Amino acid sequence: MREKPEQPIFGPETAASETKNPPRIQAKRSVAKAISWRVIGTIDTLILSYLLITYLGPVFGMEKDQGEALQAASYIAITEVVTKMVLYFLHERFWVWLAWGTSVVNGKRKETYSRTTTKTATWRTIASLDTMLLAWFFTGNIATAVSIGGLEVITKLVLYFFHERIWSNIQFGIVHQPVAPPPGA
Repeated sequence: MREKPEQPIFGPETAASETKNPPRIQAKRSVAKAISWRVIGTIDTLILSYLLITYLGPVFGMEKDQGEALQAASYIAITEVVTKMVLYFLHERFWVWLAWGTSVVNGKRKETYSRTTTKTATWRTIASLDTMLLAWFFTGNIATAVSIGGLEVITKLVLYFFHERIWSNIQFGIVHQPVAPPPGA
């Protein structure tokens, strides 16, 4: 029995996914997604950083009282608002350019779970490295920074996946191109 050849990673997952007039994704959609994700991500980082600096920091030789822990966590969270907004926007524009895993169903743009999962993994890698560097800079403790970035991987993978699935059902910033009639019609 012959196996079907695997679809190329940069092409549609099925022939039915191909469209002659793919929708245009406007930059304002990427900006809106970046802002909505940043609100969620910043709250998560602030809470995780505070808890880990307060309760795990002493294990790694970092003695900070609750006020200092909150200050360091706030610096990490506030600084990452800027770094992550830029990184997220660039990541999102790359994925707009890479049309793999998208289709138009009943006139609406849809994303496959494979695309969402791959986007989640690539974003999490970039974002966790950014958080670890910021945490290291503001705490001066590499072990605490790695702990913050490591725990964040788990919480944010889940949060980001659901963020992407929600946005896959929102049509804001998607301009659908009219389908041209077939020649001779």
